[in-house]
Amino acid sequence: MKKFIELSSYQKLKALAENPIDLTKKGVLTPKRIDQMVAEGLGLKLFYSSERVDENVLKALFELASETSAVEKMLSMQAGEIVNKIEGVASENRPALHTAMRDFFDHRETALKAREATDLAYEECEKLKAFLADIGDRFTHLVQIGIGGSDLGPRAIYLGLKGFQKSERHIHFISNVDPDDAAAVLEEVELSKTLFVIVSKSGNTLETLTNEAYVVEKLKKAGLNPQQHLVAVTGKGSPMDDPSRYLQSFYIWDYVGGRYSVTSMVGGVTLAFAFGMDRYLDFLRGASAMDKLAKTQDPKTNLPLLSALLGIWNRNFLNHPTVAIIPYSQALSRFPAHLQQLDMESNGKHIDKEASAVQFETGPIIWGEPGTNGQHSFYQLIHQGTTVVPLEFIGFVSSQYNADVKYQGTTCQEKLLSNLIAQSIGLATGQKNENLNKDFQGNRPNRMLLGGRLDPYTLGAILAYYEHKVAFQGFIWNINSFDQEGVQLGKVLALKMIDQFAAKAEGKPIDEKAFPLGAAYMEHLS
Repeated sequence: MKKFIELSSYQKLKALAENPIDLTKKGVLTPKRIDQMVAEGLGLKLFYSSERVDENVLKALFELASETSAVEKMLSMQAGEIVNKIEGVASENRPALHTAMRDFFDHRETALKAREATDLAYEECEKLKAFLADIGDRFTHLVQIGIGGSDLGPRAIYLGLKGFQKSERHIHFISNVDPDDAAAVLEEVELSKTLFVIVSKSGNTLETLTNEAYVVEKLKKAGLNPQQHLVAVTGKGSPMDDPSRYLQSFYIWDYVGGRYSVTSMVGGVTLAFAFGMDRYLDFLRGASAMDKLAKTQDPKTNLPLLSALLGIWNRNFLNHPTVAIIPYSQALSRFPAHLQQLDMESNGKHIDKEASAVQFETGPIIWGEPGTNGQHSFYQLIHQGTTVVPLEFIGFVSSQYNADVKYQGTTCQEKLLSNLIAQSIGLATGQKNENLNKDFQGNRPNRMLLGGRLDPYTLGAILAYYEHKVAFQGFIWNINSFDQEGVQLGKVLALKMIDQFAAKAEGKPIDEKAFPLGAAYMEHLS
């Protein structure tokens, strides 16, 4: 297989990038261009007229997708083929089957290799339905305890759909091993009416187990039986798969990575408790529908593939190192944080799937906050700074709560949409001014994903849209988007520091030879 930089489409794109379309020129960004550069699917519209692409660039990008067999690789992933591997070195060597967690609505479309995973996901959903019926109204609060993918995704989706929450249900999250995180949450709950969901695939996540111990101590001090208040979400047979410790155990599997696990029981227990089983299943249906859309061959209608290609154009050919994801929806306030992990943990890689060092840039730096708040803070740099920051906007035609007010002739939602559209146009076209302090250079690439209303089905589709955008970029770059070795070094060194703190607590001398740099810091912590 040819390397990314050896592809004929790469060479074409490299040549085209020497003179990209100038969006600031009169007659370039026109109503006709806007109408022509919009892709639709599942009630979503992807507007990309404000990207620095023309028909020649798009044609070359579509050739890139074809040359790298991007859709075929997506088909293989969803079919249960082993995609999480790197040839010639030790690797996880397993499928990436997060799509199977929501693919049990129509077995006829499920590939045989993925069928077992789909059946297991269905069994867990049925177990969850029975569990929720069994506990009834016993609990009014739920606290999810997890970190990384066991927190960011579920928290983002919960907040995104909070407008659909059952009135008698209250959800909280503890992720940080900082004791202030747990202390602040426990002040807000009535322990006797609280269910704690402990999430760790391995059953050995130190931060999560530490926070569980904190909660167990509080429950015991309150005269409560911890086992009647704790639920485990873990791998089958893990140290946490223990009926003596937990009221119920729900399972997750090695082939579902943490950052891809929201539609598994990692998110399922909390989301179904908060919104009800029917709304949770609607969320899964939306994700499943986008999974199927991601398998279509035409890049003009395959929304995540089109978005992935536009991102590669910005990253590898226009040489932009970062992407801001800006939802014009307060409900999605934590969604960029989830996408930051999803993208940067997946595609922040320096070797390809043959274990060779890559000769090009891989995943960009992802960040973002909701609009319109960002307009009054970091948009100054985005509009007039020396670093060009491509943007991915997310917006909705209607509000989630259907509660609004008209002020000075327009509603809040109309003002929100006005700002979203104005920013997209202004970033692209800029504004010339003799006063250089008021001059806007424009040509700031951006695209907009627009939905009708943020509901469970739509958010499921948007979640899968981003999961597949990231996966498609990994397929095209020929890197492994499904492991995360980069998080391990810090963990190993932290354990060495923990040993030194433990020795100090026991009155033992610190072993300076075991970790001399850490010992140097210990002297400053006394």
